[in-house]
Formats: sequence, C-alpha cells, structure tokens
Amino acid sequence: MSIFVDENTKVVVQGISPTSQGLYHGLRNRAYGTQVVAGTNPKRGGEEIEGIPVYATVAEAVEATGANASFISVPPKFAADAIVEAAAAGVPFVVCITEGIPAQDEALAYNRLVREFPGTRLLGPNCPGIISPGKCNIGITSGDIAMAGGPVGIVSRSGTLTYQALHELSQQGVGQTTCVGIGGDPVPGTSFIDCLAAFEADPDTRAIMMIGEIGGSAEEEAADFIASSVTKPVVSYVAGVTAPPGRKMGHAGAIISGSKGTAQAKMEALSGAGVTVAQNPTEAGEAMVDVVRKLG
Repeated sequence: MSIFVDENTKVVVQGISPTSQGLYHGLRNRAYGTQVVAGTNPKRGGEEIEGIPVYATVAEAVEATGANASFISVPPKFAADAIVEAAAAGVPFVVCITEGIPAQDEALAYNRLVREFPGTRLLGPNCPGIISPGKCNIGITSGDIAMAGGPVGIVSRSGTLTYQALHELSQQGVGQTTCVGIGGDPVPGTSFIDCLAAFEADPDTRAIMMIGEIGGSAEEEAADFIASSVTKPVVSYVAGVTAPPGRKMGHAGAIISGSKGTAQAKMEALSGAGVTVAQNPTEAGEAMVDVVRKLG
C-alpha cells in the first residue's frame, strides 16, 4: 500500500499555462504514470495544453474529471488563494511546492483549512511533494531515484535530503512505500506526526525513515509520538549539527535560539524514544538497510 496517494489519484494542476512550472512538473508527473487529468487557468478555460484539459476553476475541473488531488506551483502571492480554492472545491489532498509564501498568508490559509475545510489535507508549502513509487508522483521528486516494493516509508523536512534518502535506499535495493516531503516552512500543512501515524497504520510500511533539521520543535514532538504510538522501527537523521545559534539556515523554519531547536537536542529526544539516530545521511541509509535485513 501507500499513504495519501496511489494509482487511483487524479491530479489537477493549478495555474497551468504553456510556459508555467506547473506544466513542466505536471508533464513529468504524468510521464511517471500519475493521472494528471486537468489544469486550471482563469484565462484559458476550455483550452487544452499538451493533452491536458484546462478549466477556469478548480471546482469545474473536479466536476468534469473527478480530480481528488491538486498540484499547486504558482507565484507566492497567489499560492494561499490557490490552496483555499482547491479546498473549497472539495479536493481532499493538496500539494503546494511554492517557496517564499509570506508566513502570514500561510497561517491564514492553514487556519481556514482547519476551520472551514477539515476534509482537505495540505502538503507543504515549500516542499518537494510526494511519491508512492510505481503508483503516483506529485511534485518535483525524480521518479528515477525511487524504488517500488517497500517496505520503507520516508518523511522529510528537507527537499534535498528527501532525494538522498530515496537514492541511498534504492541503491541498496530497498524499496519505499511512500516518500513525503513535508517542507521546512514555519506553518506546514502536514506534520511529522501526521505521516508517522499514516505509516504506522499502513501494513506494507514495515520501517520508517525520518529526516529532520534544526529549528522549531517538530522533531521533539515526533519523538514523543514515536515513544507512545509507533511500533515500527524508525531511523532518523537531523541536519544542522554545525549550524551556529541565532542564524537562519535554509528553510524559513530552520532557525535556532539558544538551546532550543538545536540538532543535538532533537537527536537526544529521538534517541530517547528508541529511534536509531544517524550522524549523516549515508549512515542513515546504511542503518535502514540493516533494519530491513533484520525484518527479513
């Protein structure tokens, strides 16, 4: 199995045009085998671009095609509205890869989803997306580095390390059920805990790899959840061990203050929860290979 998306997922690409990034990535997703059934553009409703029918609104696209997932790759100033539009149209799963959305816009959009559209899950913003190898790919992750067949589920705050985790495991012949890049912005729509709970409930996911980074408390909260609610083996790596206090590193959420949000504190919390904590991404991959071998 997989979590959140599978071979039955039908995707509408919001903000599609002949020169848009949404079209570029949407076509790559379609080439992977994802059902990209529609695009939206208020100025191009009724057109067809690269074989993708275009509708003026998400609601029209959903009604015409049965789309049950949205892929948003639009400029930052339009992204929050695009997220809310998808939710209002009844789309249950929304992937937003847009980077640089103002934090206030993110917070307002997230809170609207929580209050008004609880049936919609947002992945991102500022994330690489999600891939269930051999079934569905929404976002910018290369399908070439993923391997179908499980048994590992991956969740990561870092886009680059998402790709490395996939590559490290695939090179060793260890497949993945689903790989989720949750993004590193201060207001993520989907959390570590959301993914850990989904992987715990998925019978085909037998082990979990979690990639964290400095800043915030998401990893410590995940450690508490793992200790209380996860029975499957977890391997983790936390990026930013050498990051200087008070300096933002990479993602908008990757800032530490004093002893809070440091890689060391996160690693200690995860280790205390029974997680195998690696010192670098390659070591994390090797640790997971060992876990899978022991699972048989």
